[in-house]
Amino acid sequence: MKILVCPLNGPRPVSEFAYGGEVRPGPDPDTCSDAEWSAHVFNRSGVPAIKYEWWCHLASGFWFIAERDTLRDAVIATHPAEMGRRPLPPRGAP
Repeated sequence: MKILVCPLNGPRPVSEFAYGGEVRPGPDPDTCSDAEWSAHVFNRSGVPAIKYEWWCHLASGFWFIAERDTLRDAVIATHPAEMGRRPLPPRGAP
């Protein structure tokens, strides 16, 4: 069974979580063009790498950020969602 460590609830089976997408900066929706907004919504990098991703523990509704190596499908670290409001550390940093 695959286990994911929630920053609030601790180690839990991955079936208790929902993936929310990659954490990535977006354009200002009030000032960007339709083409810029469309590119942000629909264009993503599918290249395997270390990425920050949004995850939600479904039972508690707790959102957090997981730093995950998508090539090896391995979670490096998890962080509370508040971390997403600050600049994220470089991917793969200790």
